[in-house]
Amino acid sequence: MKREPECPGRPELPPPSPISSSSPPGEEAEGGELPPVWIFGYGSLVWRPGFEFTSRKVGFIRGYSRRFWQGDTFHRGSERMPGRVVTLLEDCGACTWGVAYEVRGEQIAASLQYLNMREAVLGGYDTKLVKFHPQDKDAEEPILALVYIATPQNPSYLGPASEEDIAAQIIVSSGCAGHNIEYLLRLADFMRYFCPQAEDKHLFSIEEALTSILPCLYYTEDSLEETASVPQKSKG
Repeated sequence: MKREPECPGRPELPPPSPISSSSPPGEEAEGGELPPVWIFGYGSLVWRPGFEFTSRKVGFIRGYSRRFWQGDTFHRGSERMPGRVVTLLEDCGACTWGVAYEVRGEQIAASLQYLNMREAVLGGYDTKLVKFHPQDKDAEEPILALVYIATPQNPSYLGPASEEDIAAQIIVSSGCAGHNIEYLLRLADFMRYFCPQAEDKHLFSIEEALTSILPCLYYTEDSLEETASVPQKSKG
């Protein structure tokens, strides 16, 4: 697959420092200093990383598709009404767009500790190393990055469902981080503004299904309110 060109008119991200992808994250380089670690986000991390970082890049990883197949009973849902958030599905012909964050020095331990709680303990995600391809035109080689992926083995995994069913579940779910609808719409906005030429049929089909359901809900609620406000005729 050819690398997508830079998105015209998108907001500029801070320029990153060059990094070699030869050393795995956390392995000491010569001189005792830890090399930078890159963390790839493809869900809420694209707009709310929650940790300090040195720089960031928009780009993609190959071999994975993004899917709303992971259940969430904390951030975007509850035990009674689990939300739907994204994970990655191995797919040799696909790519997933997101943001990679560079962390250095003391940022490394702090960010990994934070993400372990946010993604692994509370979210049910495991970690993998992937090759991240920056969107920058001057990028010469991919960067080795850490990514969090929810597998079917974790207890919160929900698996596949129709776009309509996923949208219906998202509409009624909210958690400590906010409503599940916000999660979906922010992710769709990221794709439109930062990489509009990239395709994500699954994401935009769910957004379309959600927007078609919402007017029906509003109409039903308004109708119920109007009915309740109209004086009822007495029988007899």
